Amino acid sequence: MSLPRLCIVATGGTIAGVGARPQATQAYAAAALDVAGLCATVPGLGEVARIAAEQFAAIDSKNATPAFWQSLAARLQQLLDDPGVDGVVVTHGTDTLEETAYYLHLVLKTDKPVVMVGAMRPATALSADGPLNLLDAATVAAAPGAAGRGVLVTLNHQIFGAREVAKTNANRPDAFASPNAGAMGLVQDGRVTWLARPERPHTASTPFTAATPLAPVEVVAGYAGGSAALIEAVPATGAHGLVWAGPGNGSASNEALAALERLCGAGLAVVRASRTGSGCVAASGRLPGAGTLSPWKARVLLMLVLGAGAEGTQAVQTAFDTY
Repeated sequence: MSLPRLCIVATGGTIAGVGARPQATQAYAAAALDVAGLCATVPGLGEVARIAAEQFAAIDSKNATPAFWQSLAARLQQLLDDPGVDGVVVTHGTDTLEETAYYLHLVLKTDKPVVMVGAMRPATALSADGPLNLLDAATVAAAPGAAGRGVLVTLNHQIFGAREVAKTNANRPDAFASPNAGAMGLVQDGRVTWLARPERPHTASTPFTAATPLAPVEVVAGYAGGSAALIEAVPATGAHGLVWAGPGNGSASNEALAALERLCGAGLAVVRASRTGSGCVAASGRLPGAGTLSPWKARVLLMLVLGAGAEGTQAVQTAFDTY
């Protein structure tokens, strides 16, 4: 049986980082290694699949923008529409990987495997984690069971769903987790073990595409003694929506809540989320709840929902209950 045909699409990040010495795990230049050099660090990659590779971008993912999401999605859609491509692996910096992954999970129209991967140590570091992560990502993308699961994220031998995955540590190789749902699967020594499937509609089952406009949405965090002036200033940014990253159950002080409700009454879409990293935030009064989405992913969904033309609190809440 012939090997599947995968395309590795490189966008930069720590996985392609280069430091001045092997001990450097934080002081390095991200996105310094091109995709050919990156693939050359991975023995056995050609035994997993027939590989084509392309350099889409070379950025530190802290500099990723909504425009980057859209252009990446458009290119991936072209590749996925090609009958000669069986799946795609995307290398990406870890800082905003979860946001890009969730966006792609909502807009790509495919049942083919799409696996995102990054690293916490640059390619030149002692015990660099990127090469094995990339081999594991290709192994997952080549696995028959990967189809139809939406966008997946593979790091540190674990497979996560794009909707639930989060970066939960600033330094360690085991920096990613899915606090609400757990891992979707495991990959080790070329073997993939599946544990779960995504429950919410994704990819081909959503109305969003790479061409769906992304409405500007800001995130404001709640904390003890925080000024409501920051909330009041949001309309001046040109934002169409606001995600409130509140403490606990997305709560807000009396002053902050009054400001949020004023924005809602003035026509700005406001969604409550929790800064805690896990749990579920329900609707409260006129303010929709983000459910189990983090503030950052709630922003992604709200940008798409508003960009697609949704109006009113109920339409926003329905979208968050659905996706």
